[in-house]
Amino acid sequence: MEDRDEIDEIDIEIIRMLEKDGRMSFRDIAKKLKISEGTVYNRVKRMREKGIIKGFSARTDPMKLGKDLVAVIGLRVLGGHLVEVEKDIAKYDQVRAVYDVTGDYDAILIARFSTRAELNRFIKEVLSHEFVDRTATYVVLNVVKEDLRTLV
Repeated sequence: MEDRDEIDEIDIEIIRMLEKDGRMSFRDIAKKLKISEGTVYNRVKRMREKGIIKGFSARTDPMKLGKDLVAVIGLRVLGGHLVEVEKDIAKYDQVRAVYDVTGDYDAILIARFSTRAELNRFIKEVLSHEFVDRTATYVVLNVVKEDLRTLV
């Protein structure tokens, strides 16, 4: 990955700080790293332009928002249609992640739901896709760790 060669330890530290607190000011980052605020601004701007930093968002507690049912869903897809199916499935609001995988399934989905009925409707809709052969759904009982940050 060419972008990896273009970032240094200071960039990585800036990313770590922003992943911990996306609202941290450039001034505070600069103080902690003992560099100028302008340097932080320019580095963040460059990393945004290169797509290293894709954006800033709030991390929420899905359970407090009523999305406390998490499902890990394996998909088996009929030959040659995996990318098409993944793109279709990724459009659903409930879907948080879509992964190409090796093993018994072609793709793994991570999705969040408010109710079992909502999960049931989703699975039936996925199964109605003409190129989905089968699914295997695992309901998460306990979340031991869930941290989607990349560097921290």
